[in-house]
Amino acid sequence: MDSRSGCLPSVVCGQKRVYLMTLPEPEILTALVARVFRIDDVTLGDARKGFVARYRGHLLFEDSAAAYDRLADSLKPYEITPLFRQEHEEQIVLLAAGVVRPKQSNPWVNLLFFLATLFSVLYTGAVFAFDGAPDADFVALLKDSLIHIWRGWPFAASLLGILLAHEFGHYLAGRYHKTSVSLPYFLPLPYPLSFLGTLGAFIQLKERPKNKRILLDIGIAGPLAGMVVAVPVLLLGLSLSTTGRITGGGILEGNSILYLLAKFAVFRRWLPEPVSFQGLPPLLYWIRYFFTGQPLPIGGLDVQLHSVAWAGWAGLLVTALNLIPVGTLDGGHILYSLLGDRTRKLFPYILTVLLVLGMVWDGWWLWAGLLFMLGRVYAEPLDQITPLDPRRRGLAILALVLFVLVFTPVPLVAFG
Repeated sequence: MDSRSGCLPSVVCGQKRVYLMTLPEPEILTALVARVFRIDDVTLGDARKGFVARYRGHLLFEDSAAAYDRLADSLKPYEITPLFRQEHEEQIVLLAAGVVRPKQSNPWVNLLFFLATLFSVLYTGAVFAFDGAPDADFVALLKDSLIHIWRGWPFAASLLGILLAHEFGHYLAGRYHKTSVSLPYFLPLPYPLSFLGTLGAFIQLKERPKNKRILLDIGIAGPLAGMVVAVPVLLLGLSLSTTGRITGGGILEGNSILYLLAKFAVFRRWLPEPVSFQGLPPLLYWIRYFFTGQPLPIGGLDVQLHSVAWAGWAGLLVTALNLIPVGTLDGGHILYSLLGDRTRKLFPYILTVLLVLGMVWDGWWLWAGLLFMLGRVYAEPLDQITPLDPRRRGLAILALVLFVLVFTPVPLVAFG
């Protein structure tokens, strides 16, 4: 991952251990399934082929979630896991041999990674607060930042507050639904390898969620919780920032719709404000700049970001990266809960968009490569018949709107 581009996927599937036992007679299984399912057809399978038996028909109850719970509880003594599937108008119950018993993780590992990340982010924040000579060499900068590492606390508290809210949103949602998830793993990466001091954080989803409702709740809880912290942090940071002319060399942070609106709310200007619109209508100029980062507004007015504002901007970027709707990213969970297997058909189009955006910011090529290797795997729920209720469907659509608001086509532009 690029050192400034955000964080790793917030939720990834962890290792599973499956325990098997001697299977019961098919008649026993059929009788248990018949309590909740009108059976039209039965196909006996083989545990080595992935299923013990397949039943086609229709559920006897409208509440498919309750039907799943009832069947799962009745099959648990036999170490069998039911899977609910939908094929067009036909409903299917698959019985898979074995149950998942998540492997217990060591919380001391999570703590050590967090402490290392805390140090890394504090040091990176101290680098931003360095008030020595602008042309100081790296060794002098390193020494001064380590001695005065406490100067990095505003940046560290702001950024880690956003990441903690994001990850514990996932964690608490998982615990609420009795789905096994790990504590967050934070990934340190100090300056100059990263301008944030971290690669972000992720949790492990140690078992498949029961249904799409639970998948959505776990997937959306992180971005929403993170944004609850990120937006106030950004507005506070912008209020501590000043404006000035863009001169010399450096890096310009990219714009999302929400970031543009936040800057306008604080400064009453659309920033960065160019010296000239080069003969274009302002709206066309801004559309071009938003999607390409060009032309560089040298000499124009922009925000001189306080470190807290920098952390708030990073929080928006982290949210956007996690909401890309593919694979085990938060956005992948959300879109899969909304569209089911149809989500897979969108993957090539999303990848193509990232490849095209890579022509204006090459970091998207790295993301496209990572997603090509890792983004085609989805956290498929055990029960794929139970649909989202209207409230959750609205939340899923809200998350997609949020993605549009925080997505930054050109996260960074170097100049000078």
